[in-house]
Amino acid sequence: MKLLVIGSNSFSGSHFVREALRNKHRVIGVSRSKEPKSLFLAYKWWNNQNDFKILEKNFIFKSLDLNKDLDLLIKLVDEYQPEYVVNFASQGMVAESWLEPTHWYQTNLLSQVAFHDYLRKKKFLKKYVHISTPEVYGDTDGWIKENHNFNPTTPYSVSRAACDSHLLSFFKAYDFPVIFTRAANVYGPGQQLYRIIPRTILSIRTGKKLYLHGAGHSKRSFIHISDVVKATLKLTFDAEPGSCWHISTKEALSIRNLVQKICNIGERPFSEIVKDVEERLGKDKNYFLDSSKIRKKYNWEDSINLKNGIKDTFDWVDQNLEELKKLKWDYIHKK
Repeated sequence: MKLLVIGSNSFSGSHFVREALRNKHRVIGVSRSKEPKSLFLAYKWWNNQNDFKILEKNFIFKSLDLNKDLDLLIKLVDEYQPEYVVNFASQGMVAESWLEPTHWYQTNLLSQVAFHDYLRKKKFLKKYVHISTPEVYGDTDGWIKENHNFNPTTPYSVSRAACDSHLLSFFKAYDFPVIFTRAANVYGPGQQLYRIIPRTILSIRTGKKLYLHGAGHSKRSFIHISDVVKATLKLTFDAEPGSCWHISTKEALSIRNLVQKICNIGERPFSEIVKDVEERLGKDKNYFLDSSKIRKKYNWEDSINLKNGIKDTFDWVDQNLEELKKLKWDYIHKK
């Protein structure tokens, strides 16, 4: 199959590209930035020359910004006519979305609508997979299903919920073949250094303080990226248009307990690296995704438990520690 992956440079996008290539699909990757260092691009992690040949033969990358290069993106789609479009692209980060909210609405809604309005008219398109977020639900009480009402509480989550609603209207009006996926907190090798798991590991390895917002009392589920991309690829080909799917483990824990687990694995006292600071504006306390739908329909199971997944991420950090020490850990906003 021929897939267009938007946001292919992202953590989840690059792992999805790798999974698609491993399954012998052809992929056109698009991201607004040029390809970063290979240690952040999972689709470049191959073990032998045959794997590299698959990458060279079946993968094409184009640096295109959805906000600025829509005409070029449309031209690319017309040229390659991908049967499946999987969209990981979004302006992330909750706290920062309060600072310049128009940037979040432009990327996550307005530019997306313009692209979808073009894409809905293309007969070659079999499926459009929109990678959404649990943040559209806001703070939740217990494990929720895919039909739970939206209650976004930040510019980031409002922009994502608005785009999801827009796409659902296109499905109802035009039979636009959209499916939605919402995954729990994803982690694993190659993740951005400002995310909680790689940042905690780096703090353990370097002794640099880790600032724990709200003392880490909010609760989340954490799922390894390998489990997520396998589920996403399955849904890309098999799920019915108009459907929504949760991808999550069945377990949840507080951010504080997560950091404690990482410290235990890294054999470093929690008190040595952690400093409690005030909570971020608009942060949801909890959200837990009920993933029974994909488990029952497709016999999917998450296969990597949290302890092994953290060890996997430790291995990636340790193998690249000297290079990672040279990089900035904080999020840098790109306009």
